Amino acid sequence: MCPIKVKVPAWEWHGWKTEELEFPDGWAVHEQRMAGHDAKALSPGEISEGLERPVGTPPLSELAKGKKRCVILFDDMTRPTKTRQMIPAVLEELHKGGLEDGQIVFVMAPGSHGPRLLSDFQKKLGRDVPERFLVFNHNAYENLEYLGDTSQGTPVKINREVMSCDLKITIGCLMHHQSFGFGGGSKMLLPGVAGIDSIYPNHHLVDGTGPGKIRENTRRRDSEEAARMAGIDFVVNALLNADCDVTRIVCGDVVEAHRDGIKAARKHYVTEVIPDADVSIGNGYPMADEAYKALHIARESVRPGGDLVFLIYTPEGCRVHYYKGQFGADYGGRGWSPEPYVRKPWKMGRILCVSPEISKVDEGVYGLGSRWVKSWGEALGLLEERHGSDALVALYPTAAMQISEKNAGNT
Repeated sequence: MCPIKVKVPAWEWHGWKTEELEFPDGWAVHEQRMAGHDAKALSPGEISEGLERPVGTPPLSELAKGKKRCVILFDDMTRPTKTRQMIPAVLEELHKGGLEDGQIVFVMAPGSHGPRLLSDFQKKLGRDVPERFLVFNHNAYENLEYLGDTSQGTPVKINREVMSCDLKITIGCLMHHQSFGFGGGSKMLLPGVAGIDSIYPNHHLVDGTGPGKIRENTRRRDSEEAARMAGIDFVVNALLNADCDVTRIVCGDVVEAHRDGIKAARKHYVTEVIPDADVSIGNGYPMADEAYKALHIARESVRPGGDLVFLIYTPEGCRVHYYKGQFGADYGGRGWSPEPYVRKPWKMGRILCVSPEISKVDEGVYGLGSRWVKSWGEALGLLEERHGSDALVALYPTAAMQISEKNAGNT
């Protein structure tokens, strides 16, 4: 009998390689892919065509007419969006509207995540963009413009460079989010380029939040109100396949286009869950520096007392997070807690984290008491000790972007 071997995607932004997982031949291994796993990537021409069909706004080339300066917000390296695939078409539209390169700037929208380097901008935007255009990091503590308060009482403080521009565009991906329901849209502004004094109260809004939840989501509504106040003119929301190539774009109004995109995203990322798995494996790809986002679908799948396994293939460890991150032995940012994401009591009996690069400070992020190993072989040895020659295994190869049928049905 031959062992079962499955290759999973890994190392986003760091080579985009695969990792091979081997299982005993007696185990029942189910690789559960999202509906859009193998969706066809859009050609440059198809991306251009998508930009010509905005929802709720005139075409971008029309919006650009008569404008003096344009800012393009793009998501940071915690998101797998290959923004470089969309930029040529966006720039073409802006040029059609009369804007020249010197009137266009880029600002990374990380919220309270840490800043990035030129090499990151090159990976995300393409090597030519930082050479041709000004590309800036965002600082959540300085150089902010106060716009007033939302109806929820959130003070809206936004990046000064962003507010200096009379045309504001965002480019990001649409994937489920554990509290905003789905990413993209207004989230590119708040928290994307907002101040920490805006992020803190916004992130304390919890009514109606959860994966896939939008309709009564107070945090999303607060963010959208802030986006209206700031004057976001045009958003580009992308759906991604397992290779993180753009397979569909929905663009236009910050709210209307987002809602339209969500309809497609629910069908694109939806995944059938294997119930009562002895071993549920959530691959942190394509957001391994936030691999805890694999938790929802993996936890839904594992049986009580079973093993939940995170695959974390990144040299970066967990992203820097000034709001929720840990910055001392018993303290952190304003939103820090000892167990910010994977909190006890656990449904599962054990959490295993497979990570070739281990940082002790990340343990709390994945659950205090989680067991860390450097290779799949080590993890498999521990799993075989517990489950022997017979186990039901659910493997979610792109778990950080996959959403269960249950959560995809949330509104």
